[in-house]
Amino acid sequence: MDELISSRASSAPQAAGTPTNHETAHGRASGVSPLPEGPVPIGSLVFADELPDGVVVADEAGRIVVFNRVAARLTGLDAAEVIGKFVFDVIPLRDAEGRDWWVYADPYHGLQTRTRHPERSLYLADGTEILVSIGYVRERHKGRAGSVRRLVISLRGAQQRERLERSRAELVSTVAHELRSPLTSVKGFTATLLNKWGRFTDDQKRVMLETVNADADRVTRLITELLDVSRIESGRMEVHRELVDLPDRARKIIAGRVAAGDPEDRFRLEVLGGLPETWLDADKIDQILGNLVENAVRHGAGIVTIMVEPAHLDDRAETAGEPDAAAVSVRDQGEGIAPDVAPRVFRQFWRGKPRGGSRRGQHGGGTGLGLYIVKGLVEAHGGTIGVCRAPGGGAEFRFTVPAGTATS
Repeated sequence: MDELISSRASSAPQAAGTPTNHETAHGRASGVSPLPEGPVPIGSLVFADELPDGVVVADEAGRIVVFNRVAARLTGLDAAEVIGKFVFDVIPLRDAEGRDWWVYADPYHGLQTRTRHPERSLYLADGTEILVSIGYVRERHKGRAGSVRRLVISLRGAQQRERLERSRAELVSTVAHELRSPLTSVKGFTATLLNKWGRFTDDQKRVMLETVNADADRVTRLITELLDVSRIESGRMEVHRELVDLPDRARKIIAGRVAAGDPEDRFRLEVLGGLPETWLDADKIDQILGNLVENAVRHGAGIVTIMVEPAHLDDRAETAGEPDAAAVSVRDQGEGIAPDVAPRVFRQFWRGKPRGGSRRGQHGGGTGLGLYIVKGLVEAHGGTIGVCRAPGGGAEFRFTVPAGTATS
């Protein structure tokens, strides 16, 4: 990028009496590198105000020639007022130990082989943390890098990184909490059985082993959730498509709940005709339905209804009359989820409470990851999911997946 042009830099007035030659960051006289005038090849143009990160460019003298809109917002400075001033005066960067970064990094006098400084946290004079990365544009003589021609500084706010670090810390805390209980139980029962095997009856041994087995399943579910979260966040969720009968998968989920002890009359399945052929990942569809039904049973009330019906991905398909998707709704008859809370239910660790006080959004062992995973699995199929108030009250989770072929 040979030329960097900012509307703010080009419109900034030149201070009266500013000499063309002045003392540079090297301690010797040099002319300020002028911004290009006249036509510039379009391939070399970058409009700095349109960049998503803060951009500051200093010339070989250390004076600012570009200060874009984002840089002004991050530093709280007026771009028009800082053009032409020394960058180390305008942005006094310090590290976590309070050291002046400009002094110990010495970008204008360092090794001529340096090309950049990787992104790191530095602090402004008021203590604001900024993520800073710096690149060098150097003079070249016979293929060798020489003195600094421009210093290109990229600035980013640290809020997003802080949110990510908090999310990771919460994940570690949640995992540790969820693992502690089942592992303590497994350890306690196995130690008891090993030490006092002969003192227990067969029925007592069975109860202990069934408890150990259930706790091992709980740990397995947690590990599966964590792996799913990792795949979703990294975009590595794989979908193995096959012809899937959505009503049949819903019947399978209901049958599993009944076999586990839920009353059969707690569930209702409604299927509308005209369903298109759907090629989906059967295991992931079971996981989606299982999570939504589990959520409705645990945190809703009354009858849990699963409705499967044809749908349209957009208005054009609806006008054509041919359904190009299938929609599945899971409804309960509880108190539902308030509209202002609905946008947050698919976030990690969401544990909001509806008006009735019961905690929704907790799946399985209560990690708060279930609905987040459901959303990721639906979107991996190219579908969408949302939550609203069911027609008869309660919460309705509705997801739509596109119809298609095995390669779609």
